[in-house]
Amino acid sequence: MSTTPPPQALVTGSQTGELSDHDGALGWLRALGPRGQRAFAGAFGGYALDSYDYFTLPLSMVALAAYFGLDSGQTGLFTTVTLVVSAVGGALAGVVADRVGRVKALMITVVTYAVFTVACGFAPNYETLLVFRALQGLGFGGEWAVGAILVAEYASAKHRGRTLGAIQSSWAVGWALAAIVYTLVFSFAGDDLAWRIMFWTGALPALLVIWMRRRVHDAPKAVAVREHSAERGSFTAIFKPGLLRTTIFAGLLSTGVQGGYYTLATWVPTYLKSDRGLSVVGTGGYLTFLISGAFLGYLTGGYLTDRLGRRRNIWLFALLSAVCILAYANIPHGANTLLLVLGFPLGFCMSAIFSGFGSYLSELYPTAVRGTGQGFTYNTGRAVGAVFPTTVGFLADSWGVGGALVFGAIGYGIAALALFGLPETRGKELA
Repeated sequence: MSTTPPPQALVTGSQTGELSDHDGALGWLRALGPRGQRAFAGAFGGYALDSYDYFTLPLSMVALAAYFGLDSGQTGLFTTVTLVVSAVGGALAGVVADRVGRVKALMITVVTYAVFTVACGFAPNYETLLVFRALQGLGFGGEWAVGAILVAEYASAKHRGRTLGAIQSSWAVGWALAAIVYTLVFSFAGDDLAWRIMFWTGALPALLVIWMRRRVHDAPKAVAVREHSAERGSFTAIFKPGLLRTTIFAGLLSTGVQGGYYTLATWVPTYLKSDRGLSVVGTGGYLTFLISGAFLGYLTGGYLTDRLGRRRNIWLFALLSAVCILAYANIPHGANTLLLVLGFPLGFCMSAIFSGFGSYLSELYPTAVRGTGQGFTYNTGRAVGAVFPTTVGFLADSWGVGGALVFGAIGYGIAALALFGLPETRGKELA
């Protein structure tokens, strides 16, 4: 007797209208498979701790300025140096990822940013702290691009936006953790010691590296390409005629989005304390609304980038982010309740725009130079975008931090214009 199932038994759930294992709220996670899920966990943890180590500085900025006697221009330089050096680190990490593998490159970046974040806590003067923060930028710059590529190469075209959006949401998780630790440390320790403790807690990522070394592996198809491609990890390849236009406009897109984002990420804590007169606990409360909006923004943006397309999602939230910045910076003094409420949509929009980046940049470049292309464009954008928070720092004394925040809106305008030079890539399979 034949055991061949009837024809209707071969029909998939999607064809019959039933839910398959890859549908539903967490279908994107199941679609990754066990190895892909471990890669997701490694990239999620690495980016969350990357965020944590980054925010140890902005949250400690007021205490650092008092301890070393710094003006707004000098404190703004911390962010500029971090982001400029991160461009070098990100570009190098992309090349390393294409040549020796995504996981090895990811571990190198995590160790680098952890070591130099801890070193910042031992800095005896402003100049030394500036150097350590610059070196921290080497690891900080490479982590996201490498982790995003690692997961993108496991993700299906159908779910790639949501999957990478979920990776992006880990930035809000790390930010929230930093805000909690900041509130506790600065409540129980004097400012002169508290900022050092904040940096010392940056040793946490070492635990992640130990786990990743044993459990996380590159996607098999990426390994196959790396072993047989003669042009892997080549800087010249991303500037050849076939990819030159992509590299230029992807760099402009990254510059605009990150110029806007880091203006806010760097200066909102100082704005809340200095311009609005909030306490440490009060600042933490206001940041809770901002960070909650950011977390949901990453997840929502990831969903919309699959539904609307990469370009439409970025256009939508570039406009909304610019509007939110202008509204947030012009709230009248005494209307702090409105400031609290507007923190949520501000965090939501400035994060939702990032959700499509991991999938979009991965889809713009072929596998052999995906790390190089994504690492270079994303981190060049960071470096050039660093001009925005620095400009705010130098104008803060005369304009006030709130007034100078309008430069973040200019960044989002640049991002919107850059999209005219880039194609839509939704649904693209990664070879």
